[in-house]
Amino acid sequence: MNIKTIIPLIVLAVLIQSCDQVPDIKPSSYKKDRVDYETIPVTRQAKTTEKLNPPPLKRQEEIKKKIIKDGRMGLKVDSLENSKAQIDSLVKFYRGYYATENLTKTKREATYDLRIRIPNENFERFLSGVERAEARILYKEINARDVTEQFIDLETRLKNKRNYLARYNQLLHKANTVKEILEIEEKIRGLEEEIESTTGRLRYLSNKVAYSTLRLELVKAIKIKSKPVEKDKFTEQFVDSVSKGWYGFVDFVLFLFRIWPLWIVVGAVIFIWRRIRKRRK
Repeated sequence: MNIKTIIPLIVLAVLIQSCDQVPDIKPSSYKKDRVDYETIPVTRQAKTTEKLNPPPLKRQEEIKKKIIKDGRMGLKVDSLENSKAQIDSLVKFYRGYYATENLTKTKREATYDLRIRIPNENFERFLSGVERAEARILYKEINARDVTEQFIDLETRLKNKRNYLARYNQLLHKANTVKEILEIEEKIRGLEEEIESTTGRLRYLSNKVAYSTLRLELVKAIKIKSKPVEKDKFTEQFVDSVSKGWYGFVDFVLFLFRIWPLWIVVGAVIFIWRRIRKRRK
């Protein structure tokens, strides 16, 4: 063999040997790379999480309850004046006032009819003070109504109507024709009336919530003293009987004279009846 044939064979043998060799991958190096990936600093992970997840929403503030409290109570008292003075002191102490105050007296009882307004936060303590008064409770009825939903509804409506009113006012300045101006002014007038009505309703509910109402009745029974009936003497009774009899006789005679037309009719009937009877004979 010449040298030109040997050299290509040597090159081909070297290439076949290099292709048969497989690189040796050690498990330790793979584990090391995995550990390096898993041991990323926590701060970096947190920063990545903050970018992906938005911050939580703020907790909505709790809505304050709107409660209307009212009631009625009746007390039977021994002294109307003293009991009324005690109620006056309680009303003044708890910063309340009398809406109405009526006093009624009959032969059997005297009654104070009171309509009392007390600040809502003091209403329970005021009731306790009334119950401790020197009196007997005849009846008691206390009610509580939750008007929170009405408040929210009215406030939302009022806010929306005011927003609409502001928009209509802006449109009024941009109106070009008389027709557009009149239509917008009519809308504004209607919204203003609705806003006034809603505001009045809110003001009424706010007053009912701020001040609770108690209808209080103080009752005192009046003892009736019976007096013995004194009988008149016999002579006085005799004279009274004769007098009444005489007046009765006079009234009877006058009654007979008062019905004189009836006597004329009776006489005419009798006269006609006799004439008819004579003719038959």
